[in-house]
Amino acid sequence: MKILITGVCGFVGSSIARSLLEHDSSLKIFGIDNLSRPGSETNRASLASQGVKFFHADIRSQSDFEPLPKVDWVIDAAANPSVLAGIGGQTSSRQVVEHNLLGTVNVLEYCRRHAAGVILLSTSRVYSIAPLAALPVEVIDRAYSPRFADVSIPGLSAKGISETFSVTPPASIYGTTKFASENLALEYAGAFDLPVWINRCGVMAGAGQYGRPDQGIFAYWINAYRRRAPLSYIGFDGLGHQVRDCLHPRDLTEMLWKQINDKANGAQRVQNLSGGVASAMSLAQLSDWCAARFGRHEVVPASAPRAYDIPWMVLDSTRAEEQWNWRAATTTEQILSEIAEHAEKHPDWLEISAPS
Repeated sequence: MKILITGVCGFVGSSIARSLLEHDSSLKIFGIDNLSRPGSETNRASLASQGVKFFHADIRSQSDFEPLPKVDWVIDAAANPSVLAGIGGQTSSRQVVEHNLLGTVNVLEYCRRHAAGVILLSTSRVYSIAPLAALPVEVIDRAYSPRFADVSIPGLSAKGISETFSVTPPASIYGTTKFASENLALEYAGAFDLPVWINRCGVMAGAGQYGRPDQGIFAYWINAYRRRAPLSYIGFDGLGHQVRDCLHPRDLTEMLWKQINDKANGAQRVQNLSGGVASAMSLAQLSDWCAARFGRHEVVPASAPRAYDIPWMVLDSTRAEEQWNWRAATTTEQILSEIAEHAEKHPDWLEISAPS
């Protein structure tokens, strides 16, 4: 079987490539990446040593797909993954649309020409911001918890946010381009009889992730805390009570393997993938974990909120569990320990993965 991974030198793309080869060493894996992300070049040599054929290409360029070989599946892991993309000054809104939507067009056209299946890696940030920002919450054990008894919102339960939660804009330019890509992929599936799966992922986290404040927050926080770098709790009560879930790429790969090998599953095409409530923690709780590991470091409050910030985001992966017998196996403790060990071995990691 031949598989093409876009964004193959990124944290998620490279992790998927390695994990797939652990499942089946006979796989022929091809990868494309424009190497624009600081730190991505560090994965190129190791992937090549494992037999991954690399093409320096940009998914925004239609002509870059012309020399690529025919494959059976494409895993689209290329994206500008920050919810602040397009408004933070480091990327323009047009760049976000070109990366996350027009790039999808080129991927889907490639799949149409070669009758290849496609798995689109999407995000929890396709869900509407307004109802999430307005959630009534209380602080329990240094973390926000929704007061579920006080709200009745379709798609929201104590298990988290399900696939039936509202996707009405605004959801950020990033989230909207990813949702538009989902719909386009589903249209191609129907029009051209392509197998298509869409996985809305929680916060991806693990060793070797490129830590930045606006993405890869678990890796960034642990690396920065260990080095005693300045850290702030931004917005809300300024105490770091905002909560996110997390997911390790190897658990994501378990789902990809199921999807690649079972085209006739009959499952719904869109599913949430996350560690769910069991994996969720607040920044304050993450700081407590770091203090126990590295010694205490002061984190200062910064009350000014950022655009698109929400107090609580936890995905409900019940659909994936029921339809695919899938659940995340890597615990939050394992993820955090893995990141910490990598940070200890690579004390310059923030510089390696910092934006230029």
